[in-house]
Amino acid sequence: MEDPSKVQLNQLTDYIMKNCLWQFHSRKWDRERQNEGILTKTKQILLGEEVDLSTPADRCYYADALCLADAYKTEYPWINDMSKDELIQLMQQLKDRIDYVTITGSLNAELTDPRY
Repeated sequence: MEDPSKVQLNQLTDYIMKNCLWQFHSRKWDRERQNEGILTKTKQILLGEEVDLSTPADRCYYADALCLADAYKTEYPWINDMSKDELIQLMQQLKDRIDYVTITGSLNAELTDPRY
């Protein structure tokens, strides 16, 4: 039987990969900032924490994070029953996975092209 935490991580990852256009930025640094901004704010929303909205980028990431958090709560009701520590751990694993899939493990040569 598959580890439930891996199933949960796969579900959250699949949702992003199938539904979130923000993952397709064409430069590595854009993807790094966006992954960090959106997934950090998503975690904060899910935990009921204060979210920094002081810059235009923060507000942009917040808009995507709000949609993602709402979708996660609706599509995966188990997320509402997680402890704070479990959710923090899951969201870190999700960020690591998304960074790998969209940046470090990507075969897209444009991500590191200095002329782009």
